[in-house]
Amino acid sequence: MTDASMDRMNRFRAEAASRNLPTEEVEEWIRVARPAVYAAEGGDGPPVARIGGDPLLPHGAPKPSDPFVASIDLAALPPGATGLPLPADGHLLLFSGTEVGIEEQVSDAVLYVPAGTPTTPSPLEHGWRAPYRPRELRTVWHQPSAQMPESFALDRWGELPEDEQFELADELSDAWAHVGGYRPSWALQIGGHPVSPQNDPVHDARTPEEAGPSQQGGTAHEEGAGDWALLATWRCGDDITELDSGVAHWVIRRRDVADRRFDRVHRYVEMA
Repeated sequence: MTDASMDRMNRFRAEAASRNLPTEEVEEWIRVARPAVYAAEGGDGPPVARIGGDPLLPHGAPKPSDPFVASIDLAALPPGATGLPLPADGHLLLFSGTEVGIEEQVSDAVLYVPAGTPTTPSPLEHGWRAPYRPRELRTVWHQPSAQMPESFALDRWGELPEDEQFELADELSDAWAHVGGYRPSWALQIGGHPVSPQNDPVHDARTPEEAGPSQQGGTAHEEGAGDWALLATWRCGDDITELDSGVAHWVIRRRDVADRRFDRVHRYVEMA
């Protein structure tokens, strides 16, 4: 954890104490926070990701069934900044259409292209959908990512938290935001916890057996439920005018990331 992250945690502890929030729940909030990288337009650094336009696909690779969203330069990510066992280099290509819904395994929604792989620009034909607006993301933040309050409450206290427990989760979230635990103005997030206008896509990916609290400590952050993670989120913005505050999430098991099984990703598209 970076010095800046440690400072934020300590300021959060102090703010939570000033609000008389329970120390045990404050420490749990910190424990389940995950590192994340956020990328945005602007800046003069090297491009970390490219959004829109035509993807660079390996020679002879089948063309994905959905429009190209982004290409992430994995070598440009700070080591360990996403909390995911991603490859150290190469590119991760993301694809998504605009239809709102949950897709429980989309074999060609994410493509990993190892470094040195010969590629070629590959226009994709998707009927009326033109390629998304091309641009480079050169501004990068990496910081701890907190759970959404409802997700924290469900993981902490089971399927039916009491109203007071939901209220406590909201108070923890407010204290976190007050000391700078906010999300910067970003277009692409890699790793961390999701920001969702509707439901938590990581929770939705769990099987019923994984969704309940574990026997140790009453949390669901163990093998099974805890293996699901956010791979990436794209804030669609003006690229998809038919979606109001639209976002696309790609969710995957950590062990599938480690095994380079990106064909097992789940994809979620939603709007406010």
